Amino acid sequence: MQNRQILLKSRPEGWVTNENFGIDNCDVPELSEGQVMVRTVYLSVDPYLRGRMNDAKSYVPPFAIGGPIDSGIVGQVIESRFEGLSEGDYVLGRLPWALVSATNGKELYKLDPDIAPLSYYLGILGMPGQTAWVGLKAIGNLQEGENVFVSGASGAVGQVVGQIAKNMGCHVVGSAGGADKVAYLRELGFDGAIDYKATPNLFKAVAESCPNGVDVYFENVGGDILEAVINVLNFKARIAVCGYISAYNSTLADMPPGPRNLPILIGRGARMEGFIVSQYPKECAEWVQTGAQWLKEGKLKYRETIVEGLENAPNAFVDMLKGKNMGKMIVKVADE
Repeated sequence: MQNRQILLKSRPEGWVTNENFGIDNCDVPELSEGQVMVRTVYLSVDPYLRGRMNDAKSYVPPFAIGGPIDSGIVGQVIESRFEGLSEGDYVLGRLPWALVSATNGKELYKLDPDIAPLSYYLGILGMPGQTAWVGLKAIGNLQEGENVFVSGASGAVGQVVGQIAKNMGCHVVGSAGGADKVAYLRELGFDGAIDYKATPNLFKAVAESCPNGVDVYFENVGGDILEAVINVLNFKARIAVCGYISAYNSTLADMPPGPRNLPILIGRGARMEGFIVSQYPKECAEWVQTGAQWLKEGKLKYRETIVEGLENAPNAFVDMLKGKNMGKMIVKVADE
């Protein structure tokens, strides 16, 4: 059996292009004791992968030039030499963007096939959903009835943030780019939705949408929207900094300036804190249980943009960075 995998061909300078990726036809890896062979079904396309394409120190090592891209993968075991997994089992793990992979069985999580579709384990029940829960609960200390703002609100994380907050009885406002995305936020029950691409004055739009201020701001974007929300923070407000996608494709020379109104945090006793979701395993496990139950009860909705074919993963990644996806971006490599 011939295998294929997606490689990092070169490091991008500014915006990522398809030319930064390569496709390698290679042999299927041999299986060792304790390993399993996994057929990739779905692979996750995430903004944080952009940082790993730079040769810079971070919380995870950078991708190597000529080495495979990896991310969250939902796959099916096609051969096992690990006692805990059998042929046919569906699993979740961090694996290369490849047709098949050999990996240590201990590093895989066996999935409940009754959760449909299985791609949800990469989205609402996976890292994006867990990130939403950790940011609101562990970092934002969200309380029932508070006022919440989320940027990138129609994305993989943002749409879950808004629904968690609504399920806690909060007033929720979000920003997104484009009329279709704003309409989706209304469908999810957001109390206010701002199309940042069509809004000439973000400061005014945010103030009008948040008449009672903001207690918790879930930050995915940065830039102008961050300044606008800082302006309406309440006393003892919390900002959970999950991402800063407005700067991900910037070089040092054209990096956008930071918020000019940060001194507001001082007088309002506000706190701004970044976080990495993997540092909160207890809360992540808590969300898988809570989220699965809410899905069964109809308390959560979730949209995905699914691109088919391993060879189309690089283009899906570029499109995701440009905001062309609705909800979670996923590549379907094979049928379930």
